[in-house]
Amino acid sequence: MDHASQGSPSDSAAVRRRNLGLVLGHIADHGPCARSEVATATGLAHGSVTTLVGDLQERGLVREDDALRGGGRGRPGRPLRLVPERALAVAVQISAEELRVVVADLSGVIVWRNATSHRCAPGTPERMADAVAAAVRRAAGAITASPLPSDGAVGAAESRVDGPATEIDSVVSALPPTSPHAVDRESRSRAVDSGHKHAGMTRVVRHGREPNIGNSPEGAGLRMDRASGASLPPADCSIGAIADPVLVRVVIAMAGPVRDDPAQTVVVAPDFGWLHPVRLGELVADRLSGIPCPVDVINDGNAAALAEFHARPRRRRGLVLIEAGTGIGGGVVLDGRIHVGSQGIAGEPGHMPVAVDGPLCVCGAHGCLVCYAGPEAVLTAAGLGEVLRGAGLAAASDRLVAALGEDDERARAAVDLAARALGVAVLSITALLDVDEIVLGGTLAQWFPWLAPTIEGQLAGRRSLAPAMELNIVAARLGEDAILLGAIESARRTVLSDPASVPVLPDRSMI
Repeated sequence: MDHASQGSPSDSAAVRRRNLGLVLGHIADHGPCARSEVATATGLAHGSVTTLVGDLQERGLVREDDALRGGGRGRPGRPLRLVPERALAVAVQISAEELRVVVADLSGVIVWRNATSHRCAPGTPERMADAVAAAVRRAAGAITASPLPSDGAVGAAESRVDGPATEIDSVVSALPPTSPHAVDRESRSRAVDSGHKHAGMTRVVRHGREPNIGNSPEGAGLRMDRASGASLPPADCSIGAIADPVLVRVVIAMAGPVRDDPAQTVVVAPDFGWLHPVRLGELVADRLSGIPCPVDVINDGNAAALAEFHARPRRRRGLVLIEAGTGIGGGVVLDGRIHVGSQGIAGEPGHMPVAVDGPLCVCGAHGCLVCYAGPEAVLTAAGLGEVLRGAGLAAASDRLVAALGEDDERARAAVDLAARALGVAVLSITALLDVDEIVLGGTLAQWFPWLAPTIEGQLAGRRSLAPAMELNIVAARLGEDAILLGAIESARRTVLSDPASVPVLPDRSMI
């Protein structure tokens, strides 16, 4: 049935926008494909598909292959494929000291990246908005190959274009593993080995052009391979070679719950000294005059959860990320969408009570998960509190892993207590949300080999009552890069679902 005839939504313009998204989404995930394939998959009439494809071509989002595809009834047609370079998105990750910025196309391929020290004092959201807007303008300037007018805030930050991939964390695309864009590990390794840096930009190998890279369609992204330590591969074209690129989305990821309101309000962000709601999306958008691009703000844990969801070899219905860093955060993804709740605070497992009479938490409750499984609690219980305060989290966590490897009694007891608390939290999460995957990230991923047996033991009773229950407890794959990858995936899916947000190509005959 043609979706335009179903009567909901009633507004014909909204129906057309939705149908455009159905067509573009199918081409992006399954292309190259014929119009008849799109019609069958989407339920749209063939004539409607032809009209919608014409609209997408006018926007520069879809093109026809030169090769004819036959084998069916009627005359051969030209397969359709996505033009990912037409629409670009900027993702900005705000950390305590710097802004990490990437630009990616509609295939999720990273075409530019940058790191900027923001030098913002705690409790100064306006200055942070200045720094973010300056970073976005810098990225937009790279896209157009002609820097846009400065808003005067660039001098407030110290910027650097990332050097060789071995010097920083790798950032690569997070395409769904089940899509035809997915690449096997051997192909990824070959692509990385063949790479080089060019003019301070990250250049990403395009499948179908580079020899011996596999059979994925042109425009596919390369996935990060944590197991092999693969870093960001180079590309075969610079941003300046993209015809009529347009910036269609800015996504900002940071710690703190975010309301899904027009102002993209950060409810509270203690790590940045923001103790009252900050309308961050609105603040940044106001500073981006001349760049007519929507600005989204998402919680960094939710972004990481979305990236982990799309990095799974078999797509799950629901996933919850529990990630330990300065405390314990995380995110909830249901049916491929981030779930934030009515106040933007869903997916904060660190403050789930796991003991009725437990220790007092900074949030005012007793017995929260972070009191037992947070890095400070675990490392202090293991006798590594001084190392944590003196040398930092990474060094203290490494010491704990070494102690666990030596079967140190105090270290094992601290991790066992954390695992039992995590087991209680997992039982509550699964009872409420019925997700099929729990991902442990941050230091919990590093400690996973010692946590997993106890957590599984906690679940044994539930599994015996429900033998068919499919619940996997796994370690995170993407590390801290998951935040940027999730932000890009969020932007990508938003644009694919609403292609009308991409303007029609300029009429060359009028120039």
